[in-house]
Amino acid sequence: MNHRERFIETLTFGKPDKIPFNPGNPRESTLERWYSEGLDRGEDYRQAIYKRLGIDMPDSRPQVDLGVSFKMIPAFDEIVFEHKDGHYIGQEWMGTIAEISDRYDVTYLRYAKDFVTRKYIKFPVETYDDWDNMKKRYNVDSEGRFPVDFSERCRKLKDRDYPLTIGFSGPFWQLRDWCGLENLCIWMIEQPDFVEEMAEFWGDFVSGVLDRVLEELCPDHVLVNEDMAYKGHSMISPDMTRKYLMPCYQKWIPKLKKKGCPVIELDSDGYIGDLIPLWIEAGFNCCVPVEVAAHNDIVHYRKTYGKKMAFRGGIDKRCIAKGGMIMKNEVLRVVPPLLKDGGYIPGCDHGVPPDISWSNFIEYSRLLTKLTGWL
Repeated sequence: MNHRERFIETLTFGKPDKIPFNPGNPRESTLERWYSEGLDRGEDYRQAIYKRLGIDMPDSRPQVDLGVSFKMIPAFDEIVFEHKDGHYIGQEWMGTIAEISDRYDVTYLRYAKDFVTRKYIKFPVETYDDWDNMKKRYNVDSEGRFPVDFSERCRKLKDRDYPLTIGFSGPFWQLRDWCGLENLCIWMIEQPDFVEEMAEFWGDFVSGVLDRVLEELCPDHVLVNEDMAYKGHSMISPDMTRKYLMPCYQKWIPKLKKKGCPVIELDSDGYIGDLIPLWIEAGFNCCVPVEVAAHNDIVHYRKTYGKKMAFRGGIDKRCIAKGGMIMKNEVLRVVPPLLKDGGYIPGCDHGVPPDISWSNFIEYSRLLTKLTGWL
């Protein structure tokens, strides 16, 4: 099987020859540690692991970037307004003004390069006038939304041997970026019509972009980013999820399924136990990363939901950091029971943090490759 076939077969409870190898993605600080512990600077960490474990890297043709953007066009200017006492106050490209340590630059405010604490000061949508101005940045026909050679890229992608993923923000994630979490949650109670208007706009915009894509080809994997849970609870109730978010999902998912998209995945950190039933109802058939520290039990979820939901992730990053038998016991707690039924790609339950050493990551990866058929 090629990588595309293996990915689809795995997450649709089929019969793959091997399970895709995806141990987790390190952040910049993690890679810096690994460079000091034996990883060659600039070497792809996955290639390095395959080399150290003595297994062949999966073959794949050079990948073609679809080049479609769901981002605002134009973006806001990235500006540093103030630098003192070891901190920047700056505006990032989505218009949010925030404070960040001067160990980083303002690009860290928006991109997940590392585990960085931010203090938010002002969000780009705080009034109806702000909202009217924001809407102008989300035009399906904006120059740069699609590359000029989009049809040619789609033609090349029809013969791909790797899974084609399209990712975009869900309504909760997107409205939170516009308004801020506190404002959004308050407005859900005090200004529900405003929230519904913004969610409807986002649903229509994404639908418009998807329609253009689906005219040319169907992706293998759609990833909806929707961080909407804390360590112990979801950020909004199931009833609010149904009221404000479900209409967007119901615009997107049926058209994706009609075109044959096999994997439609929801990405949310935090405790997702109260949300999985709603995601299944909406039509999602996979979720990630299933954080253990947030009281998620992926083995229990599999027993509860069976083949209605596939998973990626679910291995406790804290146990990987400790290594040895603690790491091994955690991997064996999760991986064999889920692989028995299928519908699971094992991996770290979020970004790989810098307390995981290079040697522990290699040993963890060695165990994963044995369990998933690579060794």
